[in-house]
Amino acid sequence: MAQLKVQQTKSKIGAKANQRETLRSLGLKRIGDVVIKEDRPEIRGMVHTVRHLVTVEVVGGE
Repeated sequence: MAQLKVQQTKSKIGAKANQRETLRSLGLKRIGDVVIKEDRPEIRGMVHTVRHLVTVEVVGGE
């Protein structure tokens, strides 16, 4: 199964509360943090919520 490499590129300061919580749920704490997550609809939805604060890259997969 494909995976998503998610990197925080912008600060969460000034973001809405739900966006800050979404970053935390993804495991991102500070600018430059990178996490690898399974490519699932739930994760895609979280990434969509904070798309202006992160960069996403598809890693591996079929």
